[in-house]
Amino acid sequence: MSTTTVDVTGMTCGHCVTAVTTELSALPGVTAVEVDLHAGGITPVTIVSESELDPAAVAAAVDEAGYELAPQA
Repeated sequence: MSTTTVDVTGMTCGHCVTAVTTELSALPGVTAVEVDLHAGGITPVTIVSESELDPAAVAAAVDEAGYELAPQA
């Protein structure tokens, strides 16, 4: 098992959580997605998968949901 945490910007409500969770859950090997919503701020999203995820695939899934990954410090 592999755990990946990404920071997502622009999420404000339960619909946002559902959209991001749905897109990330559709990635091959993903077994769980946990969103710790910080409305209007940076929301940490933890993804559990059978193997390491391709960062570009994660970014594309978040983009497909209508949000962006926060820039890494």
